[in-house]
Amino acid sequence: MSLIGSEIRNAPAFEKNAENLRALLTTLRAREEKVRVGGGKAAIEKLHQKGKLSARERIAKLIDPNSYFLEVGLFAAYEMYEEYGGAPSSGTIFGIGKIQGRNVVIVANDATVKAGAWFPITAKKNLRAQEISIENRLPIVYLVDSAGVFLPLQSEIFPDKEHFGRIFRNNAVMSSLGITQIAAIMGPCVAGGAYLPIMSDEAMVVDKTGSVFLAGSHLVKAAIGEEIENEQLGGATVHCEISGVTDHKMANDDEAIQKIRSIVGKLGHKPLAGFDRIAPSPPKFSADDLYGLFPADRTKPYDMYEILARIVDDSELDEYKAGYGKTVITGYARIDGWAVGVVANQRAVVRTKKGEMQVGGVIYSDSADKAARFILNCNQKLIPLVFFQDVTGFMVGSRAEQGGIIKDGAKMVNAVANSIVPKFTFMVGNSYGAGNYAMCGKAYDPRLIYAWPTAQIAVMGGKQASETLLGIKIQQMEKGGKHITKEEQQQLLAEIQQRYERETDPYFAAARLWVDGIVDPDATRSIVSLGIEMASQNASIPPFNPGVIQT
Repeated sequence: MSLIGSEIRNAPAFEKNAENLRALLTTLRAREEKVRVGGGKAAIEKLHQKGKLSARERIAKLIDPNSYFLEVGLFAAYEMYEEYGGAPSSGTIFGIGKIQGRNVVIVANDATVKAGAWFPITAKKNLRAQEISIENRLPIVYLVDSAGVFLPLQSEIFPDKEHFGRIFRNNAVMSSLGITQIAAIMGPCVAGGAYLPIMSDEAMVVDKTGSVFLAGSHLVKAAIGEEIENEQLGGATVHCEISGVTDHKMANDDEAIQKIRSIVGKLGHKPLAGFDRIAPSPPKFSADDLYGLFPADRTKPYDMYEILARIVDDSELDEYKAGYGKTVITGYARIDGWAVGVVANQRAVVRTKKGEMQVGGVIYSDSADKAARFILNCNQKLIPLVFFQDVTGFMVGSRAEQGGIIKDGAKMVNAVANSIVPKFTFMVGNSYGAGNYAMCGKAYDPRLIYAWPTAQIAVMGGKQASETLLGIKIQQMEKGGKHITKEEQQQLLAEIQQRYERETDPYFAAARLWVDGIVDPDATRSIVSLGIEMASQNASIPPFNPGVIQT
């Protein structure tokens, strides 16, 4: 193993960089705080008056005291659905927390947001929760308190493959896989949504506040003329003592939470996947340095080895093909004691053995070839992979094409796609074009994928995209007989750039669940560690078959 990194706090741009990143983190924390309030403090107080806890209060009581809860999708629906008053965190909170020492996926409807109604992105978020449960064979707990589908958007959530019904299909599949599912009905549970808790292995309902039925009292009256109150129609007494639909009648939220903890504490233990771990060691360089290492001007190069030196144990990297394909760094390391394979874009300008200069952040043929081979090695050795993205894409131009860049790029994409070991991705800077794919973007099934506040996700960089879009727009307008002055061109360019910058922003990506969240760089180690710990619960790793790879 080789020590990487150096003391660079005295570098000229260090303080400026740190100031910029800390400002981004201040914005992040302010937005997080606002989103976590959900529908507002007044709405939370109304729940308390009904004898109910808020979704976040329920989760806090459910997980082990002083334990770490990794939230996924905090910014789901951020600045979306504004015409309907917004949907903070998509009206559902979910993440991974420890219950009786076990990692469990927890999903809780937030009744302060449109009574916990499901927006289209809410369905996507719940499917993501089930995906994490399935991939890692983790138990899942549903804390149900929802008015059902948000009807004004029903056409975007109801009939398609990745819509609402897929959740119930997953309930059935998860049961067949032996994944424990526990549901607590803590509020309304209506119509199609009634299937989620009842298709779980064990369901409980809170007396007087929880209810479950296919049609509420208003719809029953409209459909068949019967007049009945919701409690008599589908309350705890009905389903625990008459219909037998639910298994446990709970006096209140606290009793339901304790019942869940008791059930989870008695679950049996299954074989682990066998990923290697030793006693953890902190990096030799402070994580605080990360704030000063990432350039305030994202076009500036920087040394990715310095970033990695603040993340990996003992700041040591056993590098693979160190002198070849230098715009991608590959090597074996440990993070919080876990053995990992690191694949990271090098943003510094590098020189090849032939004396040629290669632009940092660009994947060249040699880099793609090296990365593909390394990924194959990690799969052979059962070593989880961690990707650090700051990539502008693959090299273009006649020389690159004649050198077979498409073939080598396809080789890398193939290796990532067919990888059977757990993959974890961090977007630290740019994530553009096919570089996003090759470096294990969302489409390539990373177990967890998070962005730093410095990330940008797009087909191409803002400058190139804006100029391309401007050229197309001008061509269209001139074809229609309209001459565009230079001033009008500049105005159009500014408008295009503004829109494009908004769409490359990490919050735009997090709102649509292209990433699981936006995090402080300092959280990277703990996310990787928890991710591998989760992945260890699934011992059923299939044989590795990379498919047809051109050489």
